Amino acid sequence: MTRPAYVAVDWGTSSFRLWVIGEDDSILGERRSGEGMTSAAQTGFAQVLQSHLTALSAPNDLPVIVCGMAGARQGWVEAGYIDTPTSLAAILTGAVSVPGQARDVRILPGLAQRAKDVPDVMRGEETQLLGAIPADAKGEQIVCMPGTHSKWVRVIDGQVTGFSTFMTGELFDVITKHSILSHAVAGAADLPADNATFETAIKAAFEKPALATNLLFTARAGQLLHGLTAAGAQALISGTLIGAEIAGALSSAGQGATITLVASGRLQALYEDAFRTLSLTYTTVDADAAVRSGLSAAAKAIWPNNERAS
Repeated sequence: MTRPAYVAVDWGTSSFRLWVIGEDDSILGERRSGEGMTSAAQTGFAQVLQSHLTALSAPNDLPVIVCGMAGARQGWVEAGYIDTPTSLAAILTGAVSVPGQARDVRILPGLAQRAKDVPDVMRGEETQLLGAIPADAKGEQIVCMPGTHSKWVRVIDGQVTGFSTFMTGELFDVITKHSILSHAVAGAADLPADNATFETAIKAAFEKPALATNLLFTARAGQLLHGLTAAGAQALISGTLIGAEIAGALSSAGQGATITLVASGRLQALYEDAFRTLSLTYTTVDADAAVRSGLSAAAKAIWPNNERAS
């Protein structure tokens, strides 16, 4: 029977994911909940973590490696940021210890881009990046990690040279719930997805991203004048936002750069459709697999002589 080596935790703002990893890198146990940073800050990070470890009967001496918002200023222990440009390997050595714990708990740092004209930060995605791009990768890699705040990262020969955040997911939520366009998408969940409208919107926004806010309004005008369905309006809004995001993200990419999409589920399907529509070459890495791989690399770098983590 495979012995457990360490615990890997991805602790987001509103989500919690934990895996017990075996000595052969297999998953021996898994827990998921909505006990993200916001909730855990109230109930206690140590208590939340221990409740999940107890549920999986994890040994008391099992070390824990954490990424995500548990390392934010409002989190468990502030893990700070590593400034870009930086090597991927630097992320592995920047983990901070959580004091006062019976077991060894480490939290990985985020990445910061401190240029005054384009300041940016990420926390959690840097670990997905570790798992998605080999540290010895050659050439230019463009990594897309879609979400509430999509991250696009440029990696050249294993060096993170810069990144950009696009508030695509949050804007979609705000527009479809709190703007005049919320009426246009009412009932969309009960209708089949309108892929054709999504792809048309992707092309329009990618070709003319400066017209994004104008294109968004056509969701309302299209219903009033041309019978656009609620599903069509939703697809138009989603396609416009994603198309404009891709245009912005690739505006400074070099010729021949490859895109690595780190995603799963619905977001994976949407972005793959968008890339195919725009005839962009890409490869896909599962988001869960990427974060586990990144946490595994960190665990083995932090505890190289600990037989449980090696």
